[in-house]
Amino acid sequence: MGKMVGYMLTWTTYGTWLQGDKRGYVKDGVVKKKNEQLQQDNEQRLVKSAVRLDAKEKELVKQAINDEAKKRNVRLHAISVFSNHVHVVVGYCDCSIADIVRQFKQAGTAVLKKYGITGKVWTK
Repeated sequence: MGKMVGYMLTWTTYGTWLQGDKRGYVKDGVVKKKNEQLQQDNEQRLVKSAVRLDAKEKELVKQAINDEAKKRNVRLHAISVFSNHVHVVVGYCDCSIADIVRQFKQAGTAVLKKYGITGKVWTK
C-alpha cells in the first residue's frame, strides 16, 4: 500500500456555500446534488450576511495559517486564501487532520477579530 504524503484541506467562509447549493455540496463526506428548497431554508437561517474576505483580510488569514503551521510543526506545502474559501496542502503528520483544520480556522478567526470582523467567519 502507498504511503500518505499529505492532505489537501478546504473550508469555506460563513454563508457562501450552503447545503443545497446549485454547485452541489458535501455532507458527511458524501457529495450531494443541488436542492433548491434546502438552500433557501439554509439562507433563511443565516444569522448574518455571508462573509467575503477582502485583499487585506485574505493576507491576514494566510499569515495566521502560516504562523499556526510553524507553531504546530505542520509542514505547509501550499496555501491559497480566496474571498470565500481557503485551500491548504499540508504534509503527512501523525495528528488529527480535524484538529489541524480547527486550529487553522481558529488562527484565522483570531486575526480577523483583531481586524474588526465579528461573529462566525467559517462554515463547520
